[in-house]
Order: sequence, then C-alpha cells, then structure tokens
Amino acid sequence: MSDLTESEIRSFQQARGLDVTGFVDAVTARALEEARWKLGDRSLYLQESPLMRGDDVAALQARLTEMGFDCGRVDGIYGPRTEAAVKEFQKSVGATVDGKCGPATMIALIRLTKIVSGGAPSAMRQTATQQSRGPALANKVIVLNPDGDDQLVYDVAVRTEGRLLALGASVFLTRGATNNPSEQERIAFSNKSGADLMISLNLDTYANEKAHGAATYFYGSDAHGVHSIVGERFASLVQREICARTDLANCRTHAKTWDLLRLTTAPTVRIDLGYTTNPGDLSRISRPDFRDVIAEALVIAIQRLYLAAEDDAKTGTLRISDLRKAGIRR
Repeated sequence: MSDLTESEIRSFQQARGLDVTGFVDAVTARALEEARWKLGDRSLYLQESPLMRGDDVAALQARLTEMGFDCGRVDGIYGPRTEAAVKEFQKSVGATVDGKCGPATMIALIRLTKIVSGGAPSAMRQTATQQSRGPALANKVIVLNPDGDDQLVYDVAVRTEGRLLALGASVFLTRGATNNPSEQERIAFSNKSGADLMISLNLDTYANEKAHGAATYFYGSDAHGVHSIVGERFASLVQREICARTDLANCRTHAKTWDLLRLTTAPTVRIDLGYTTNPGDLSRISRPDFRDVIAEALVIAIQRLYLAAEDDAKTGTLRISDLRKAGIRR
C-alpha cells in the first residue's frame, strides 16, 4: 500500500466506487485487500464472522450467476446464498456437495460454459421480483434511514413515513429523534425487516461552501461489472422527481460500493438532500414546506418504481392525491 502514489490511490478508489480521497483509509485498505485475490488463489467457503471477501468471491458469484445459479447480488462476500449456490452447482456436476469452492469445484467451473443467455440472470431476477410485487403500496415494506443524528433529515423521514402510511405501506425508521445507531445496526435492522426498499436520507458537507445540490447513490461496482438494476432505476426516479419539484442543483446519480448499499439486502439508495455548508441549500432544507416537497417527491418516486410503463406519468406531474384517485392505495 505504501508504494501506491496518490494518483494510483485515486484511480483505484474511483474504479471501486469509493470516496475519492487520494489516501488509504480503513475502507480503501479493505478494498485493496479484497482486490489482491483472484479466483483460484485460495479455497472459498462459508466461515463464521468475518465472512470471506474478495475479488475471487465476486468472480465466483459472477460465474455461478452466468450459469443460472442464484447466489444473490454479486458483492464479493461469501455468505449463505453463495454457499447454497455452490452446493447446487456441485450437485449438478456430480461433485462432493460441501459448499466449498476448492480445487475440484474450481476445475468444474472452468470447464463448463454458460448455460444462460439473453441478459444478466441476477438483473432479470431483481426486475421480476420487483414487478411481481404489483403497483399498490399496501403490500410494500419501506425502511427509511435518517442518516446520523440530524433532525432535518429525521423530519423529512417522518413526513415521508406519514404519506406512505396513508397509502397503506408498512414503514420502519432506523432511528428515533434522539438515538443514533451504528451503520451496521441500521443494515441489520433493514435486512431483518424484509424490506422491499431502503432509503437513506443525508445532508452533506464540504470545505468549499459553493458545493451544493442533490445527488442519489445506488449499489454498483465497475470493478465487478455489477449494478443493482432496481436500485439504479429507483435512484434515477428519485433524482428526477426531486430536481423537477425543487430548485436544488442536479448532481446526478452515482454507483458506489459503500457498505450501506452493498450489505443491505433490499435495493437501497442514499439521497444527499443538499449541503449544510452551502447557505442556499441549508436555507431550503430548513423550511418545513420544502421538506414537504421532498417527502412528496420520495413517495411519488416509490410509486413510479412499481407502476407499469403504460400507467406511469411525466416526471414532476404526479401528486399523492392522484394515487388515491387512481385507486392504487390498496
């Protein structure tokens, strides 16, 4: 690590979907450790915490997915779903079914060619699952994550919660007004709740007060060649609705590999609702009526995610009252 130049560190961070800082922090150090493993360097198996991580695990997951074995998201983490997919593969090729990717299983993987075509299987599964849930919000479980202990994003979460509850959705907040769980606790909470979506709300800061605007992030890794299809689409809907209804600058959507996006089972987005270090952004988010507009934009984006193309509407035109009139409350 010490041999890397600042430019090389920045390039690595950019490619891995990390915050580009130019120095090796704990997250970058972990990513560098994961990047050094290539498929075949070691045997892979499910172990007690910490789970095995690495580019070799991601390569294994991608290979299994190509052949139609469901190991879930290609995230480079050897968890229970990856072990189950390895066992299914071993069963299909007549190998010892132990859930471990050792030399014999590796040879079988190398010899076999793809048996799935016509699109990425994991993407097709994600899309099919989302579509099978239907357009009504009444059977959806939404987790709202007001990041940190900021009261403004907590207020946005509460306003969004009220609107979603009125449309019949089940809504859970990862924290109350005064507590501040760790990120790992929030991830575990969302996974345990069986969420359909996880929405993290955040206010950013920057040394230069001129930095301003809204941005939305979803899980994606250019290094592993994977993106959360539903997460990416939802991020686009959120970003477009917010920017159509407010005068926040559009800082676009971005793929990241942050733990919140990577380890949360449900499609997850993080929304930066502006910069508290920018006087204009802070003035906007401090207004209750502005936070109402943000809450409505979020609810409409959630609804649009589940609407069929023929039932969708132009960005910025749908209102919650329209959803009630259309009878898709339940």
